[in-house]
Parts: sequence; C-alpha cells; structure tokens
Amino acid sequence: MQPLLLLKQTVDAAYDPGPLQLDGPNVSITSVDQILSRGASVASRVTSFSVELCIDSHRTKAKFSRDTGGNLRVAEYTALFMAGQSEPVTLREGMTDSTLRKIFAPTLKKNEFPSSILQRNEAKLSVARDRFALQVGITIQAGDTSTLLPLILGGTELSSEVSRIIHLPALRGNPKRTYRTAAIEGRYPGTFDTYTAGIISYWQNNGRTEQLNQLKRDVEELGLTWKVEARQLDDTQVELLVGRLPHARQGGARDLVNIADVGFGVSQTLPVVVALLAADPGQTVYLEQPEIHLHPRAQLYFARLVNRALKRQVRVIIETHSSLLIRAVQTMIARDEMDANDVALHWFTRSLTTGETEISTAELSPDGAFGDWPEDFDDVYLGSEAAYLDAAMEKAAKL
Repeated sequence: MQPLLLLKQTVDAAYDPGPLQLDGPNVSITSVDQILSRGASVASRVTSFSVELCIDSHRTKAKFSRDTGGNLRVAEYTALFMAGQSEPVTLREGMTDSTLRKIFAPTLKKNEFPSSILQRNEAKLSVARDRFALQVGITIQAGDTSTLLPLILGGTELSSEVSRIIHLPALRGNPKRTYRTAAIEGRYPGTFDTYTAGIISYWQNNGRTEQLNQLKRDVEELGLTWKVEARQLDDTQVELLVGRLPHARQGGARDLVNIADVGFGVSQTLPVVVALLAADPGQTVYLEQPEIHLHPRAQLYFARLVNRALKRQVRVIIETHSSLLIRAVQTMIARDEMDANDVALHWFTRSLTTGETEISTAELSPDGAFGDWPEDFDDVYLGSEAAYLDAAMEKAAKL
C-alpha cells in the first residue's frame, strides 16, 4: 500500500513536491533508495517501479525511475486520455509534437480551441508533468520565451482515486484535549485520525442522526463507551467527550469526560469506527491493524462494522494480525451475512533464502473456507495452549 500512499500525499501536498513527495504524513521516506526493491545481490536491485490501478475497467499506470543525476522522475504514464480510446496511451517526457498530434488527432479536431492555436507555426504539443502524472500541453515559442498552456485530455483517474483514500495508520495519534475543526468534503489529506472530531461535530450540527446513532451503537458494542459527543469550543477547536462508563445508566446522561481521560483504546478505535461510517460509496478505506487495543470480543464484532461498509460499496483494505477478525469474516460468509465474492485474503511472508516478500491470495468459498492457514499464523496460539495443558496435566499427575 505504500506506493499508493506516496501518490496520495503527493496529490495532497499544498505545493508541487516533484514526481513523489517522499517524506509526508502517510509515508516517511528520506531516500529514493528506500523505495527501490533489492535482494541480496547487486544484480537483484531494481532501478524503477510502477503503480497501476484498474478503475472502471480502465488501466492507469505510473512508472518511476531515476534520471542520469540519480533523481526520481516519471518515466512513463499510461492512461485513457480521450473519449473513444479502446486502449490506453503511454506518454513519456520528450515526446515530439508530430508523435503527439498523431495520437491525439481525433480529439484535437473536435476541440476548436486547441486546434486553432496549433495551426500557428510556433505552437507545438508537448508532454508536461503534473506531480506524478504526465499530461499533454501546448508550448508556444515567442523568441527566447516559451509558454506552456496545459491541455488536460484525461488520465486523471489515478490522481482522483488516490486523493480520496482514507488512511488510518497503526498508531492513530495520542488523545488530545482539543482538536481542530475540519472541512467534510469526502477528501481527507494526511491521515484520517485528525478529522474524527470535526466529522462528529459536523454530524451533530447537520442532523446526521443515522450516523450518530450507528456510532453510538458501535462504540458501545465494542465495549468502549456508551456515548460520544463533540463540543465546539470556538471557531477553530473541538473537544471530544465520551461516556465515562461503557454502558448508559439512569441519571448518567452528563457523565462525560474528555477523551484524553479514558483508556487509550478509545482514541485509537474511534477514528476507525468514524472512518467506516464517513466513507462514501466507491471510496477506499485503508486500515492498519484496527484490532490494536481491542478486546477479543470486540475484534469479533468489528467484522460487522466492516460488513456494513461493504454493503454501502465502500472498499475496505485491512492489514491485520488478528485471527479472530478473519474468523469472524468467515463466520458471516457461512451465515450468508457477507458475500464471499466481496472478500480476498492476501498472506505476506518473507522468503528465508532471498528475503523477498512472497504473496499468496485466497478467495473464500461460499462456506467461508479458504484452505490452510499460513505457517505459524494460528499454530503459535494452538501450540501455546497445548504446552500449557500438558504442563498443567503433568503437575496434576505429580500431586
């Protein structure tokens, strides 16, 4: 997921950071070498990498490599740049005017504005970089001065898709006394935890009772608290209050405390719950280890939150070490509460000989089965249980 997060923080940046913003809120990298795969030998090291997405059956791909000076550059950008294309077009920096005119002739004929400009001898089509994407522009040469007019023909699907990723890292910040207000527009630059208080405040101020009621049910079922409330302190700050007890009691309607005064698990889990409720259909939510600080019973219940998001057509990608969460997904599929076609499991292991990452993918059957667990994933737990029972039985036999 880190390549997609690199693209996200590049799009989100308030300035043009170049082909990729390496050190940002979603991924922190200080050298191009850190994103180029390498093995034990020099020959196994690569000099380029690609990020490719298939969106609505359209393939968009960005390839990155180093230039002669060792700096990162966009080597190629492949996308559908105009309506009616049956196959994606690959752009490279330095493509000639004549080559580009042949590729985009049908589109240029339909558009009077660029066609009239390109009839001038000093106007030429050229490839221009827009952060990690390559686009087509018109370069007009007037003496020693050249002017570039951006001519966006398409190919923006990748930028649009990654900018809408909701990302929650494994560590979701320390609980704060106050949080900043935030705009709620479907795009959340940086990591999502900074928007939690602002979104709850927005729901309260705009009558979003469905989301608020579901939030209350979810945090109570997870065993965290019975109520969550955002209190606007001024135009820039919001305070998050939560019920001091896990369940409501008579006369305890105002028994609320600042989120910084309760267990760390509340501040770590609340952003995850809000993210799944706030995501729009078609949006991607990437959760790193959502089971952190969750009781085993809560890990089982968490699968229900994910299932509700899936039913709203939200894409949910979860990095987890929780066998309980996976088992809960299997159980819901076996009960016909979740569609097996909506789930895929990817196991990541490291080769003991080369050190390279090996990925195996399993699709679940209608009864929730997917074959063998990865080596050591569940065996460690079962082995520890067996070791304890054997030791207890041996001690009992000596008494």
